[in-house]
Amino acid sequence: MAGSCPHWKNLLLLLWTLLSCSLGGSAQGPGEWTPWGSWSRCSSSCGRGVSVRSRRCIRFPEEDPCWGDSHEYRLCQLPECPPGAVPFRDIQCALFNGRPVLGTQKTYQWVPFHGAPNQCELNCLAEGHTFYHSFGRVLDGTPCSPGAQSLCVAGHCLSAGCDGVLGSGALEDRCGRCGGANDSCLLVQRVFRDAGAFAGYWNVTLIPEGARHIRVAQRSRNHLGTAGWEVGGGGPGLRLGAGRGSGGGVAGTGRAGSQKRPLAALRTGDGRYVLNGDWAVSPPGTYEAAGTHVVYIRAPGPEETLLAAGPTSQDLLLQVLLREPNPGVHFEFWLPRERYGPFQAQAQTLGWAPRQPQPREVEPRPPEPPPARAPTPAPDPCPPCPDTRGRAHRLLHYCGSDFVFQARVLSRHRQAQETQYEVRILLIYKNRSPLRTREYVWAPGHCPCPPLAPHREYLLAARRLVSPDGTQDRLLLPHAGYARPWSPAEDSRARLASRRCPL
Repeated sequence: MAGSCPHWKNLLLLLWTLLSCSLGGSAQGPGEWTPWGSWSRCSSSCGRGVSVRSRRCIRFPEEDPCWGDSHEYRLCQLPECPPGAVPFRDIQCALFNGRPVLGTQKTYQWVPFHGAPNQCELNCLAEGHTFYHSFGRVLDGTPCSPGAQSLCVAGHCLSAGCDGVLGSGALEDRCGRCGGANDSCLLVQRVFRDAGAFAGYWNVTLIPEGARHIRVAQRSRNHLGTAGWEVGGGGPGLRLGAGRGSGGGVAGTGRAGSQKRPLAALRTGDGRYVLNGDWAVSPPGTYEAAGTHVVYIRAPGPEETLLAAGPTSQDLLLQVLLREPNPGVHFEFWLPRERYGPFQAQAQTLGWAPRQPQPREVEPRPPEPPPARAPTPAPDPCPPCPDTRGRAHRLLHYCGSDFVFQARVLSRHRQAQETQYEVRILLIYKNRSPLRTREYVWAPGHCPCPPLAPHREYLLAARRLVSPDGTQDRLLLPHAGYARPWSPAEDSRARLASRRCPL
């Protein structure tokens, strides 16, 4: 194994020579990164810490330095530290105990000082004195402040994205996928408007296992409720028990039928109500059901809301406790695509009249004029974009653009006459002026061509657009411009294009 390293270096040198000859000794653009190395051990022996990996930049003397970071840090989570363990920052300050500082022979005992501006400097207070001293950066993996989730890395306070990489900014989509584009799940969004002839619990919808970002809201003196869905020998069925809510019992002494404000009832798969069971009123708060936390909000007026992040670990049944004609129950949740078909089939079973433990007549109320509805805008589908594939199109935009770079789309905001993309620059092939790590790219119209999807990486060719008065300086992605999903093949095409036109 030891003899393989010189052989590898010889092959790399030969590759450099061949590339230099093929380019005529006039290489342009940034250098090439080597593949990432392996992750290091965690910086901490317990609790939270960081792990690091690195890569090297290989470039010709004529080439620019590689764009991007040479080091990447990710969060590592070990078992919690035992009670009484000395915090990491305290250990670092204690290393200077008894050592002369400040250019004198005086020594001090040092403890962390958290009131300094830079949280990632090792600021230590001299015990028994009123001054502190900064000993430079804290070690990587030190919490930015006591109890904080963010960690110090290379002198900066960073938070971990959903991918575990510190400072990546990666977020989960509505489907629970890190960096996803909401394409692996579907949004179920409806309004239940059926009105029962008598008071009691009425079925609204099934909330299947795996549902996320659940929201239910209604404005009336009726009461929301959610019950566990159980499958018996003859098919799905609803168990209506008389169990109390597990979140804190009854608020007040009256039953729900005598209350003058809306409530919510929640039940688990074993038939127990979590909220407002047995016609009793539960207090607003957070309740546990189906493996998630359900937030029950009851406003001062006739309004209540149920919120749950999910995913649910079992099916739930949403109900409404009717006391007056139903003005509408609004509900929505995100569901994995593979569960949508079974959900549709099961939801059809909710059409039966529910069994009522205590049938009561619905309290009449005077008719109200229907609320004015805003006119529904006519659909405005975006027309298909023109076909811009091909070598000629690529060369035209590469040579005519001010910037060519690889970027990850962080967000998209559509406005009346233009679309704004926030992007993170990953690799620059061509730039006629400096670029920041994060930039805004503008495209004309609310249907830009080609469209860019958030949380995906592209190879973009953009132009610089400066307003006549100099107040606006933008990166413009022209209509039918050059925007390709980034791939190693697209990277090679861009590098070939760079040899056909000057910077």
